[in-house]
Amino acid sequence: MSLLAARAVPSRDGASRTRRGNHNPRRRNRRIGLLFVALPLAFYAGVVLVPLAQSFQYSFYSWDGVSRATWVGLDNYVTFFTDPVLQSTLGHVLVLICFFSLLPIALGLLSTALITRRRLAGMAIFRFVYFLPQVLTSVVVALVFKRIYSPDGALNTLLRSVGLDALTRSWLGDFTWALPALGLIGTWVTFGFCMVLFISGVSSIPTELYEAARVDGAGPVREFFAVTLPGLRAQIAVALTLTITGALRTFDLVWVTTGGGPGTATLTPAVALYRAAFVNPQVGKAAAIGIVMAVLCLVIALTIQRFAERD
Repeated sequence: MSLLAARAVPSRDGASRTRRGNHNPRRRNRRIGLLFVALPLAFYAGVVLVPLAQSFQYSFYSWDGVSRATWVGLDNYVTFFTDPVLQSTLGHVLVLICFFSLLPIALGLLSTALITRRRLAGMAIFRFVYFLPQVLTSVVVALVFKRIYSPDGALNTLLRSVGLDALTRSWLGDFTWALPALGLIGTWVTFGFCMVLFISGVSSIPTELYEAARVDGAGPVREFFAVTLPGLRAQIAVALTLTITGALRTFDLVWVTTGGGPGTATLTPAVALYRAAFVNPQVGKAAAIGIVMAVLCLVIALTIQRFAERD
């Protein structure tokens, strides 16, 4: 009888351990954290992950969105890399990367080096003016520059006023100049963002490093390459990631200004995806383009992050 009672009644140590386990602050905080994360994660999965998985599935089919889908395997991906028109979109993206990413970052670094070298009056207004394109919507920017680049627009009017009539042209209708003209719009839009990002990064660099460089006799150029540029490595990585992926995903700017024309001179993968999905419905082909560009953006972002974290 006493043995059964001893088995039925738990010991005080066991009960206390159970109570401590149930009221462990770490476990409770972990459960609360999971509850907070569960709803946003479910929303993210429904909005992003599930459509991404469906797009990956559609990319293996030939489907117009209405009739019965036909399995084609990797044909849509092969078409993307073998079709001359789609191949040209990758070349156009490389040109846009130069204008959307490399040129604004170079100009942003140069402006940062000049501005932070000496405090100037009205710096806040200067930053606001150059950051303003980030506030404007891309459609508004596209409409404004479409008017500027028109045959009777501000650019051609300026050229005529200084006697350079031979240089006037329909900039967005010219097979040679349409893509660079679009690229300059991207440079104007992203330059302010890069400059403000770099200026904020310079403010976090210890002033002792600049003082030590000046004591060692470093001039402005050497000071920039020895102190400022290494100190901005994280900001440069962020700027590269955002601007390169932005160039890869360029759609609204191209669609509003040229629609991919003249011909296919300004066609980008995003515009080709839109045409394949809605203009001449080829859902599988559009899905394949989207998957390739998503993977490319991911690889670029991971590569830049990998180099940014290296000593």
